[in-house]
Amino acid sequence: MEAIHCRQKQVAVLKDLFGKPHQMSVPSLFIYGHTSTGKTLVLNTLLKTMKLPHVIVNCVECYNERFLYEYILNYIAGNFDMMAATADLIKCDNMNDFIRHLKQIVTGLNSETLYIVFDKAEFLRDMEPNILPTFLKLQELTDLNVFVIMVSDIVWEKYRFGTGFCEPFVINFPDYSKEELVEILCLDCPEEYPIGFYNMYANLVLSIFHYACTNLKELKHLVLLNFKHYTQPIKKGEVSITDTKKLWKNIEPHLKKAMSTLYLREVSSCQWENYQYQLETSENASLQGLLNKSHVELPFYSKYLLIAAYLASYNPAKSDRKFFAKHSGKGSRKSQQSKKSERTSNHMLGPKPFPLDRLMAIFYSIVDARVTPTANIFMQVTSLVSLHLLGHAVGEDQIEQPKYKCLVSLDFIKSIARTVNFDVLRYLYDFV
Repeated sequence: MEAIHCRQKQVAVLKDLFGKPHQMSVPSLFIYGHTSTGKTLVLNTLLKTMKLPHVIVNCVECYNERFLYEYILNYIAGNFDMMAATADLIKCDNMNDFIRHLKQIVTGLNSETLYIVFDKAEFLRDMEPNILPTFLKLQELTDLNVFVIMVSDIVWEKYRFGTGFCEPFVINFPDYSKEELVEILCLDCPEEYPIGFYNMYANLVLSIFHYACTNLKELKHLVLLNFKHYTQPIKKGEVSITDTKKLWKNIEPHLKKAMSTLYLREVSSCQWENYQYQLETSENASLQGLLNKSHVELPFYSKYLLIAAYLASYNPAKSDRKFFAKHSGKGSRKSQQSKKSERTSNHMLGPKPFPLDRLMAIFYSIVDARVTPTANIFMQVTSLVSLHLLGHAVGEDQIEQPKYKCLVSLDFIKSIARTVNFDVLRYLYDFV
């Protein structure tokens, strides 16, 4: 169990539920939590370490009922490695046949608890309506020592769509805290560097990205990808390992680039590094223009709406009065000094969500002509969302106060602003 970190509480609960091998267990268990919270890792490690008989079903791969039934039955019967010998495989088309075959197979085995694990269990909701209720009470229907475990990214309440459900025992895997993420990330510390140095680097990266991302896999990728840039001055002998200020100056531009591609990678890490190398070293203007292509044709008012969305995403709400209210003045010297003392820019933290009414208020302030609020203007907001230039920050079902995020880069918005002769930097909080 040394491979599992920061999940001691969940491991203890699971061990208590599993009990001894020949004891009757609870009928069903539901494990839920966001992606990369250790659900599958903890469960698989426990089942293998304790040498418990189990079958793990990926509900994405077993996309229909027949595949699901036959996978479970053949795996338990030991036929799964003999897929070529089709004559030996068990055929099953419905739930009644599944229960009958399961009784025959398990009765011939010892009386140890059999664990049936459904990973990505939310896909079971798309199958026949009798599948979920039947698996939840499989122990009762078969009179066998069977323990059904469902692992999902969504809460149990979204599984209830009718009557006849047997409520499972529910375990939540919460998101890792910042301290727990640092502890896990430090497991990848290279041998040539002290753990304290890597811990400080991981804390530095998390101080920027933790606000926008809590996904362990994504954060681990970012930390490993940028560590060589962080240590590059040390390897060249330009700075010492304790000179954190110079190390931060060196890594800051690389972290800015990483923030713009958070969750949006469409290439591998190696391809991303090659892309960055070409971007930094290329002297060919045509290649530079190709890599930084940010031209798109938009209607006139859509351009202003996109500019307003960018300003709403990267300006704090308290600065709207200063930039967009008439006769607002330049603000007090105290507020200007406090702004200079801020260490992290809004662009480093990524886009913030903003309500629709704030977007429209900024739009009407920056557009020169007097625009009547019509349905056409609001439809253009929807078009920007469909083009992935804006994104919904909360559920689309919240009609009263929808919130959005601007998804474009600073270079892109500067290119759009030039087409309408608008000085966008003059209205950005980080550049004033």
